Amino acid sequence: MISLTSPVETRAHGWPAGAKLGALCAATLLLFGVEDLVWQIAFCAGMLLLYALPGRAFLKGGLGRLRMLWPFVALILLWHILTSDAEAGLVIVLRMVTAVGLANLVTMTTKLSDMMAVVRWLATPLRRFGVRTRSLELAVALVVRFTPVLAAKGQMLSLAWRARSRRRAGWRIVMPFTVLAIDDAEHVAEALRARGGL
Repeated sequence: MISLTSPVETRAHGWPAGAKLGALCAATLLLFGVEDLVWQIAFCAGMLLLYALPGRAFLKGGLGRLRMLWPFVALILLWHILTSDAEAGLVIVLRMVTAVGLANLVTMTTKLSDMMAVVRWLATPLRRFGVRTRSLELAVALVVRFTPVLAAKGQMLSLAWRARSRRRAGWRIVMPFTVLAIDDAEHVAEALRARGGL
């Protein structure tokens, strides 16, 4: 599997994972607590500035990961334009892009093992009630690792469709994408069983 941590070293790479995740939670709460369009533009600009500070390579890599949001952005804006509420749509889009951008920023500057250490610490109280937290830690790690992999496979299916047809792929790649996801899940399950399971 691929590493989601950016190879471009920044100051944020050395900050504690717990502090970064806590700041992300606080920033997200602030984003959803403010409805004013001007503030949402300012928050989004601030997020872009954080990407730009480490340099062009970091900015390009970070914004490249946000490209997957464009269908949602287009759909939300189109709906709100059709319902004559474009400003509300713009607020929602800016909020979504900023929140995902900040989350991606944390992911790019934090090792997965450090994130899992935070999840393990947060789940400590559950162990007193007999809950096996190892499964939770593994589930979080798998979601973080697999999301970009599945997104990349979806893009490859779209490109393969475009090479064979002039029509848009759309719903036609849903079934092969589902089969790919199930196949990957089976391979991971076999690997986990081979290592003793959970």
